[in-house]
Amino acid sequence: MLVAVYAIFALAATSRAGVQISTKFHEAPLAYILSAFAAVVYIVATIALARRGDGWWRVALTACSIELLGVLTIGTLSIVDAAAFRHPTVWSVYGEGYLFIPLVLPVIGLYWLRKTAPARVTA
Repeated sequence: MLVAVYAIFALAATSRAGVQISTKFHEAPLAYILSAFAAVVYIVATIALARRGDGWWRVALTACSIELLGVLTIGTLSIVDAAAFRHPTVWSVYGEGYLFIPLVLPVIGLYWLRKTAPARVTA
């Protein structure tokens, strides 16, 4: 189920960023680049969470950590400096436009990764 939700967000964020960058990039380049970055993070997380092995586990851990850091940072900046984020990104206001799922998803992902950590990582 976790991989399916990540896949949906990868598709949504990629589609959104693609349309924004191709049609109105000049209006808010920072916001649209951040949306594209979020899309890449979701794609990497989806692939890594779907794969097995220590290396993929580490990639998933990194992707989920970057995602959490991104949503917290962009979420906070979009509130503190709303003028800089007049055009929303996936992570604006902690994912408000996506029912705050971008805020909750990396926490669930990191929790799942902790529960499925390779033996030598937990030792």
